[in-house]
Amino acid sequence: MAAMSHPKRPIVPADASRREFLRVTVAAGLVAAVRPRTAAAQEAAAPAAPSIPLYAAPPMERVRIGYVGVGERGSFHVESLLRIEGAEIRAVCDIVPEKVAAAQAKVKAAGQPSPAGYSKGERDFERMCDEQELDLVYNATPWEWHVPVCLAAMRTGKHAATEVPAAVTVDECWQLVEAAEKQQRHCVMMENACYDRREMLTLVLAQRGLLGELLHGECGYLHDLREVKFGRESEGLWRRAHAIHRNGNLYPTHGLGPIAQCMNVNRGNRFDYVVSMSGNSRGLQLYAAEHLAADDPRRRETYKLGDVNTTLIRTVNGQTIFLSHDTNSPRPYSRIGMLQGTRGLIQGWPDRVYIEGRSKKEEWEPLKKYYQEFEHPLWKSKRVRDDKRGHGGMDYLVNQRLIECLRRGWPTDQNVYDAAAWSAISGLSEQSVAEGSRPVAVPDFTRGRWKTTPALTLREA
Repeated sequence: MAAMSHPKRPIVPADASRREFLRVTVAAGLVAAVRPRTAAAQEAAAPAAPSIPLYAAPPMERVRIGYVGVGERGSFHVESLLRIEGAEIRAVCDIVPEKVAAAQAKVKAAGQPSPAGYSKGERDFERMCDEQELDLVYNATPWEWHVPVCLAAMRTGKHAATEVPAAVTVDECWQLVEAAEKQQRHCVMMENACYDRREMLTLVLAQRGLLGELLHGECGYLHDLREVKFGRESEGLWRRAHAIHRNGNLYPTHGLGPIAQCMNVNRGNRFDYVVSMSGNSRGLQLYAAEHLAADDPRRRETYKLGDVNTTLIRTVNGQTIFLSHDTNSPRPYSRIGMLQGTRGLIQGWPDRVYIEGRSKKEEWEPLKKYYQEFEHPLWKSKRVRDDKRGHGGMDYLVNQRLIECLRRGWPTDQNVYDAAAWSAISGLSEQSVAEGSRPVAVPDFTRGRWKTTPALTLREA
């Protein structure tokens, strides 16, 4: 991951005026669709950059961790890390002293020395990074603090790991990439959905060619969070504010990350451009009117976020991705998880698969026998199957894999370029929505390295 300057972060060149776009809808729509694709084709035809090995830090016997944000999610990760060989919690930081004390007690109860505690204000993580000898700083803070914590970690020579999304804006994504390259440190977004059992089976089917050439993916984050957003603690203290000020796909990576890995994004492929639109904002207003007291000031809030956002992504290799976001409506949970190829498809919620030549014509098959034949090796571990405390095992895997890669000196399964590309869709979708669903180009955070970076291989111990 050699440091280099980026071309000045172009988002998209100026296009025809909106008045002209509306006047010639069909023609402008065709131009908008073709123009970014043509630019991508020219880029792909350019001479290939020299192949540069993926960044891997020297191996370490143990991983000394400072954890920032030990609320509900962070305290879970602390407990998970304490069960992983070679992981040591050396420091914990939170703005609430009682949460720091609770995390310290958990570490001590697990047989490790009580970690140093930091709780002197919202930027005390900087003091932790300056004072402590750590290998990794991991954070589960509100979204707007993910980048500041990661930058402080890398500035002081430590690897960084963050809960999702890694960043809120495109500029923040560039900050992470540039810091990781300059400091030669890992900066990893801990996207646990990439390690879910069905998503890993999908990766195996895609990489072995059972689905044929990949054409299209459908994914999303569809989760009724109305009660959470109006809660008096945890995410209720900050998440609703994003709905007040922002309109787009605010949480893309759970659904998008696994699809991007199957499509080799940043590894022979990359996102080209996005088109995004949002519908009406109704869910939070209705919930407030029906569940909050008449004098609750939150009933007077107005929300910019449309309840349903639909974002379309095209890759430079020609695949399309449908990405949806809805956290304001009454509905069961879903990430959709559909991957379509020239020979078949796999889909979640409900889980099912159809492969031409294997399945009965026009009949879905259950995934059970495919797990028996194509189970990803990482899911064959009894430890993973038995660890049901974190989303059925994927939370254990996301932590275990990071620690294992650091201890063995391997490239991490996800890197800073993945964190940037997947997270940037949020800010880009906001831009597209604000500009009447105009196509918006996705920056190449790898600066051409995607052309020679090999496909993802999840190495086993």
